Amino acid sequence: MDHQLVFQKKRTLLTVISDILFEMRIKQWTKNLLVFASAIFSGAILNPSTLIDAFLAFLSFSFMASTIYIINDIVDVEKDRLHPEKCHRRIASGAISIPAAIMIGIITFIIAIGLAYSINYSVILAVLAYFVMNLSYSLYLKHVVLIDVMIIAAGFVLRAVTGALAVDGVLTSWFILCTLGLSLFLALGKRRHELLLFKNDPSNQRKVLNFYSVEMLDQLMTIITGVLIMFYSMYAASEEPAMMFTIPFVLYGIFRYYYLIHMKNAGGKPEEILLNDKHILATVILFAILVVVIKKFI
Repeated sequence: MDHQLVFQKKRTLLTVISDILFEMRIKQWTKNLLVFASAIFSGAILNPSTLIDAFLAFLSFSFMASTIYIINDIVDVEKDRLHPEKCHRRIASGAISIPAAIMIGIITFIIAIGLAYSINYSVILAVLAYFVMNLSYSLYLKHVVLIDVMIIAAGFVLRAVTGALAVDGVLTSWFILCTLGLSLFLALGKRRHELLLFKNDPSNQRKVLNFYSVEMLDQLMTIITGVLIMFYSMYAASEEPAMMFTIPFVLYGIFRYYYLIHMKNAGGKPEEILLNDKHILATVILFAILVVVIKKFI
């Protein structure tokens, strides 16, 4: 009997931990890998001190992102319960109470600021800017057409900028423009997926989607795809000649993602595409390795 009681307590503890990690969206931390971009493009990623600072910035941004996810889930708890996927989130399902969620959010916020403080003050300001921007998004801006997409994209740009501030790395106009183009591409794909998800039941979709159409989003994605390819090609041409060899990887990655969005109805969760699609994952890894080799040894 005692052994059964101990087993049940352990299982309960593991369930609580699992619920907390699920609510923190650990899988979505892959979005924050963009923090490493500056260190990779500077060629300093193999430097131990640079790698450590970039990793700390990654963790800081990830914990702050988890704080925002928790706040957003508290604000949208009633709407999430009507969503076919979001109803499984731990706050919406009732597995985590709102008071407990608030406490978890406070802890993740403190950890994020503490990690940023261990790097430098610029990183603290960048992480706080991300918090304020996304808090505004959760409370109001996500209901404003086009601004909602711009805020999502700005979050990705801040990730890249935070990484640059953490390691004193690459922070050029081309770098920011490329990040912005990629961010808009991903954000538009996410909205397109959400629109199709509620195609047969538009009453339960978020209000801002009423101002979008699949045709409009397709046109915007076509525009931003061309702009993104142009931005990166011009960036590569302005660097070492060998950087031109990275362009095919960028083209294939964009085309593959575009294929998944239009033919497989993906795009709602970029982090899952990165982990689950072998083509995208291999392309990203090979691209990163090639950039490091070019920057470090050529």
